[in-house]
Amino acid sequence: MPKESTARERLLATAGDIFYREGIHAVGVDRLVSEAGVTRATFYRYFPSKDELVRAYLESEDVALRELFASAGAAVDDPAELLELVLQGIAADVSQHHTRGCPFINAAAEFPDAAHPVRVAVRTHRDWFEATLVEVVKAAGIAAPESVAHSLVLLRDAALVGSYLDGPDVVVPSFVETARTVAGISA
Repeated sequence: MPKESTARERLLATAGDIFYREGIHAVGVDRLVSEAGVTRATFYRYFPSKDELVRAYLESEDVALRELFASAGAAVDDPAELLELVLQGIAADVSQHHTRGCPFINAAAEFPDAAHPVRVAVRTHRDWFEATLVEVVKAAGIAAPESVAHSLVLLRDAALVGSYLDGPDVVVPSFVETARTVAGISA
């Protein structure tokens, strides 16, 4: 991998970690370049502004989730089993990976202007996520797939925030039970 690409990846990884743990506006470019081990010139070569780095961070989160959905879809033939796998994947994400809330919700809270590129990245992700859930729910033969998918998005949002506040041991079992009820499936 070329040196520049490695520096870009280090910046993205460092920003992703710090932005998620501490917030976006709380972290300056000086700290990002210091912890990533790059120069300011290198930073600005890849990201013309901090906002562009934030957008790239959210896009990398989006890509990771899309890849998880693709691998789950490739691993399972039964649509009902895929839906259960998606619910279990959300539960695992809430308890293991995104333990400080949803990175997209967190970013949206810091960027109130819906036309800002960061908020556009958030909207793009949420639109994809809901549309993908509609496809999964519809394939499983569940009535009112749009309504069920929308409810599952809201439940995921609540689980991510609730788990951060109340802990995954409290929230995850309730998420799974409620999501199954909303989808009309049993354990």
